[in-house]
Amino acid sequence: MIVTVSRKAHFNAAHRLFRKEWSDEKNAEIFGKCSNPNYHGHNYELTVSVTGRIDRETGFVMDMKVLKDIIKDEIEDYFDHKNLNIEVEEFKTLNPTAENIAVVIYDKIKPKLKQSLDLEITLYETPRNFVTYSGT
Repeated sequence: MIVTVSRKAHFNAAHRLFRKEWSDEKNAEIFGKCSNPNYHGHNYELTVSVTGRIDRETGFVMDMKVLKDIIKDEIEDYFDHKNLNIEVEEFKTLNPTAENIAVVIYDKIKPKLKQSLDLEITLYETPRNFVTYSGT
């Protein structure tokens, strides 16, 4: 049987959406208040979903304690209370949109899972704005 297990997490982070080659006016036009030169923050909510076959011996798709530790080590400790543009290596050259953050999270977690497991990341930037990425 194929089953999906999910774990929720959260982190707080600041960012600025902008393109260096654009003027402040164009950045403000495209990204609005998210382009504030002094940055702004979000309380990100994250759902990490892992899909695979139930192991006959353990009854698990994967041990949720292991998933919890991966999320803490790879995501919460890495992103929480950081300025993404300045303190997170991936975003020194990549605009930290919710879409790009979800892809970076996926890329950090996927190598830690068994190859047979599928991964889906859902990242809420606000309660109404969220993105989902599954590597496809």
